[in-house]
Amino acid sequence: MEGRDRCCNWLKNHESLCNVLFTLFLGQIISFTLATTSFAASYLATRGVDVPVTQSFFTYFGLASIYGSIMLFRRKKLLVPWYYYALLAFVDVQGNLLFIKAFKYTSVTSVTLFDCWAIVWVMILTWLFLGTRYTVWQYIGAAICVVGLCFALLSDATIGGGGGSRPLFGDFLVIVATLFYALSNVGEEFCVKQKDIVEVISMLGVFGMLVSMCQIILFERQDLEAIEWSADIILVFAGFAVGTCLFYSLVPLIFKLSGATLFNLSILTSNMWSVVIRILFYHEEVNWLYYVSFAIVVVGLVIYCKTENKPEPIDTHVDGHLSIQYEVLGEESLQSRDGSIRA
Repeated sequence: MEGRDRCCNWLKNHESLCNVLFTLFLGQIISFTLATTSFAASYLATRGVDVPVTQSFFTYFGLASIYGSIMLFRRKKLLVPWYYYALLAFVDVQGNLLFIKAFKYTSVTSVTLFDCWAIVWVMILTWLFLGTRYTVWQYIGAAICVVGLCFALLSDATIGGGGGSRPLFGDFLVIVATLFYALSNVGEEFCVKQKDIVEVISMLGVFGMLVSMCQIILFERQDLEAIEWSADIILVFAGFAVGTCLFYSLVPLIFKLSGATLFNLSILTSNMWSVVIRILFYHEEVNWLYYVSFAIVVVGLVIYCKTENKPEPIDTHVDGHLSIQYEVLGEESLQSRDGSIRA
């Protein structure tokens, strides 16, 4: 009994430390998941599989099956109008389409690194539409990130710099994809503040599945018929679906536990995982400019994250009936998206 009491007292005294360690561990799971799904998409691209919407379809199908079942069991009305979710899903599908498509033209390293561009888009969108005001240091941090990404562009512009058939075009696709992801993130932030994460994920899965089905019928039927299916391609498809479902499930949780600071810092390691994958599995040399770019992006994100303020929630309403909590930053902000990458 005495030993158990001591253990309980130690856990109570170090509860905050345990929470931080758990959140860091969770962040690394997300980071590794992002890197492995990027590897899966890159592998399929090298095998001539060019069906990005179909890949996303299985992700949305998994989310709809798991979280939709929970919603049916609850039998509760939606807290957010369905058309918000439909628009959110459409934007998210387009982001996934362009993101996966980019692996056909550029390297996995470039794709994961340029995914950091979402922070810039989120800052712009929240400033324009949500009235968010950032600190000077947050702008400086974001600017440093852009400088780092420019080094990655410079690497891809050199001969053999980034790998892929058209690295600059692939980089452009990723940048446009991050714009869609930013729109999706801001929309998800808008919806998730009513504190029902299950509803948001399930509706994103349902409408994402419907949008994907329509685009597959219109644009990808011939590409699907041209695929030479094999056991490894099927396994990679399944692995991609499982990984992305896990990613979509865990990102809202880590935001609820710690906010964007630890999330952004954790996601950084996915870039290093991608470098390891590129070296070990593709046996490619990584241009030294990538390491410079990564270091600069790390510095920029650390500056950005270290200078964000603690948010305070307030309530607002949509269509006169929906209560949603937004975050207000202490001295210099109204509402905060916390500069997150995609959930």
